[in-house]
Amino acid sequence: MTPNTPWLGRPSRRHFMGHLAATALGIPAFRFFNELRANAAQARKNHRSCIVLWMSGGPSHLDIWDLKPDSEKNGGPFRPIATSAPGVMISEHMPKTAKQMHNLSILRSLDSKEGNHDRGSYLMHTGYVPNPTVVHPGFGSTCAFELGSQLDNFDLPHCVSINSPGAGAGFLGMAYTPFMVQNPNAPIANLQPPDEVDNLRMGRRLQILGQVEDQFIAQRRTQPALDHKAVYGKTIRMMNSKYKHIFDLKSEPEAVREAYGKHSFGSGCLMARRLVEQGVTYVEVSLGGWDTHSDNFEALSNRLLPQLDQGMSTLVADLESRGLLDTTMIVWMGEFGRTPRINQNAGRDHWPRCWSVVVGGGGMKNGQVIGSTDKDGVEVTDRPIGVMDLVATMTKTMGISLDTQYTTPRGRPMKVVDDGKPIAELVG
Repeated sequence: MTPNTPWLGRPSRRHFMGHLAATALGIPAFRFFNELRANAAQARKNHRSCIVLWMSGGPSHLDIWDLKPDSEKNGGPFRPIATSAPGVMISEHMPKTAKQMHNLSILRSLDSKEGNHDRGSYLMHTGYVPNPTVVHPGFGSTCAFELGSQLDNFDLPHCVSINSPGAGAGFLGMAYTPFMVQNPNAPIANLQPPDEVDNLRMGRRLQILGQVEDQFIAQRRTQPALDHKAVYGKTIRMMNSKYKHIFDLKSEPEAVREAYGKHSFGSGCLMARRLVEQGVTYVEVSLGGWDTHSDNFEALSNRLLPQLDQGMSTLVADLESRGLLDTTMIVWMGEFGRTPRINQNAGRDHWPRCWSVVVGGGGMKNGQVIGSTDKDGVEVTDRPIGVMDLVATMTKTMGISLDTQYTTPRGRPMKVVDDGKPIAELVG
């Protein structure tokens, strides 16, 4: 993708129509299975993936990644422990992840400036603050647009969000909106025809649908019409693909299920590994409940951190054991951090001023801490990092040009990275 590339023109009409025609003619499903196997092998060799672990609600970084045991008023009851990365300390409630910290790095000096949930979530997903004149694409949609479209005959979506809807595709169009998996422990609905609809009837319906859509597009060539056709095409591809094998976790050994955890976050992490293993570009796995204005330490120690520790640590170890970690970037983040001050309800409030994000894999230089805050966690004392710096780092790690620029439907140029600089300590 080169600068000033118009936002129209993808996905390929030929790409989707070819599949619709094949389906209508009744080509056996094993052909699609074989195509997926071949695509997956090529994807593992050349393709990069990103897994974002999204902590909805604003995680308490001071109780996970940047503990302050010497601060009497802000420290809290949790203690830091040593990790597999020399000199890197994290929470005692993350013992499994501590063993994987040589594969991860902590950015302790992020300043995002947005303390509202919706605005902070938008900023962290897009790199931009909300603007009434334009809706920016989430990073996952950008990755799908830039990287996923390079793989022809690929049956799976290239942007998947598990446990939450994720960020939308904005001006890139509906075709790049995340495919949502509401519950990784349950079958995904509506991807099989009704029992009374056989292959012949399905083929006829698709032929009629294609004719109607082609006629409508010829008369009114609008982006929503093109997107509608593209989304239906992708859905049909999935219906004829190796879908059940990828999304059905029951095929995994029981020991693997137990290692990840059968809660929705652990299962989501396992599904993320299965997806990137097949060449999916971007997967986001959400774990909610981090808006801990009250009972912060109880919620973290009894519920949130055990699930996070189990799922995250197993994901990193599993990717490494399968040779996927070098081509898979992992990003742990939420919409902001939480206040150093502990409130009267034993909770912490919103704090975007200085907080932590964790990254790893993807060929980055891992096992380090970048940036620091003072002993009370109130101010950045070293290496301030902006959100666009993080976006630039992620963009470079994924192999997307930092000069990538789009033109919105209103003719406005829009950069993927606007003034941000990649973090040299990670990708220099």
